[in-house]
Amino acid sequence: MLLEARNLVKRFPVRHALTRRQAGHITAVDGVSLDVGPGETLGLVGESGCGKSTVAKLLTRLERPTSGSIHFAGRDLAGLDETALRPVRRDLQMVFQDPFSSLNPRHTVRQILAGPYRYQGLEPDQPAEELLARVGLRPEHADRHPHEFSGGQAQRIGIARALALNPKLVVCDEPVSALDVSVQAQILNLLRDLQEQYGLSYLFIAHDLGAVRHISTRIAVMYLGSIVETADRDALFAHPAHPYTRALLSAVPLPDPDLEASRERIVLHGDLPSPLDPPGGCRFRTRCPKPDELCAAERPRLRTIAPGRQVACHYPERTP
Repeated sequence: MLLEARNLVKRFPVRHALTRRQAGHITAVDGVSLDVGPGETLGLVGESGCGKSTVAKLLTRLERPTSGSIHFAGRDLAGLDETALRPVRRDLQMVFQDPFSSLNPRHTVRQILAGPYRYQGLEPDQPAEELLARVGLRPEHADRHPHEFSGGQAQRIGIARALALNPKLVVCDEPVSALDVSVQAQILNLLRDLQEQYGLSYLFIAHDLGAVRHISTRIAVMYLGSIVETADRDALFAHPAHPYTRALLSAVPLPDPDLEASRERIVLHGDLPSPLDPPGGCRFRTRCPKPDELCAAERPRLRTIAPGRQVACHYPERTP
């Protein structure tokens, strides 16, 4: 495996507004384990606030995990300081959700694309024009500033910057959610073409299941800081095993009006619990259509129920 994360936990302190004393903590990520292999795209999906972006920051070591391990290309990243992480960052890059907030507005595109080389103390081995051509932009764009571009063009610049050092793995944190639908398709197709051309691996984070289905090899479903199901893309969409996954997929519109009218729609009742005070036992039980005493008493662990499929549920749906 190129990337292996085991039992990642991230807690953020909560402080009293007046005294600034710590009043508790929020567990944003609670025991997440996942793998990404060479040339693979792992999709990570879930509701807003479930901890997806925090996972991205932990894996790229923009945040230090409270506990757990992160092995990338055989090296444990969890305890490394910034100096030790510097050579690792050549192979591990990130594309951010909002391209404009991640690009320095005072720099030209040429300066932005030279940034990764400056950080590594290297001379650019690829002209900015060549990097722009990779992502479908023209040579004259190199001397413009970020505000002169559309959202889709700015995201292409962010992708070009991530590719500058020829990384092995790119973490894409909701890279198309701020873009128009037609532009989303262009960016997704660009990411797929780049993967085929350069043998990249992706961790693709999104709440848009259509985008995840288009680009992913495998999918992991996240709920309130934990992974509740992982499976191959086609298997997950055809036969979801966790009740939360079934509810998510039932909200995806189908292109066939007859199928859309006849299929079962699963509506989750209640609000997403607060990470300040998550429910005991199964965290999904307060919204699950079929909870029982075991769900309240014991938290289900992620376990293998079929080849390539893991589910954290005491009563998963049967799969072929």
